[in-house]
Amino acid sequence: MAKQGKKYLEASKLVDRTKMHDVNEAIELVKKTATAKFDETVEAHIKLGVDSRHADQQVRGAIVLPHGTGKTARVLVFAKGDKATEAEKAGADFVGAEDMVDKIQKENWFDFDVIVATPDMMGLVGRLGRVLGPKGLMPNPKSGTVTFEVGKAVNEIKAGKVEYRLDKTNIIHVPIGKASFEEVKLAENFRTLMEAIVKAKPAAAKGQYLKSITLTNTMGPGIKVSPTKVTE
Repeated sequence: MAKQGKKYLEASKLVDRTKMHDVNEAIELVKKTATAKFDETVEAHIKLGVDSRHADQQVRGAIVLPHGTGKTARVLVFAKGDKATEAEKAGADFVGAEDMVDKIQKENWFDFDVIVATPDMMGLVGRLGRVLGPKGLMPNPKSGTVTFEVGKAVNEIKAGKVEYRLDKTNIIHVPIGKASFEEVKLAENFRTLMEAIVKAKPAAAKGQYLKSITLTNTMGPGIKVSPTKVTE
């Protein structure tokens, strides 16, 4: 096991790993334990009482965080004609079709964070499934990234829209801002995300839905949030 750095160990002393915190306490601690020289990302990790192997227990969607993530996403749009022009006007970083497929396949190019595609382009994008799928980059109608409203999609992503989806261990990982954000802004972003996840609860989910919630910053220890206090 790698030796933990001095700053991490100092930060760990501030955190009681057995204690469940309310949202405000957790956010205060996550800011206090962010001691790196760069502006650390604050992430929420939410374990759900569902089984992601079953289609009727999937939890997936997208939400615009009221205060953004502190990072402007680089957007690649697959579109042609008027829709390509619309995407460019909305501020898409890259717009194209076959040329972009070639670039990704031949150059192993991934200088983007989100892909938006018009529905008629999905046959083309599907060719990249094997490389985009494992990276979580495949566009999806549920997250609003397969749409003819490309301008709106690009604007929302640039404004701080984040996608939430279960990984194989039934955990959702979502950035909710930066350590430099005011506590109240991090709390509002977190609550907005949690409301969306609670609303997205599948009818097939049985038992406790919110199993555990942890807030972390890039370099610091995890801070547990009480699942019963997330909407307070």
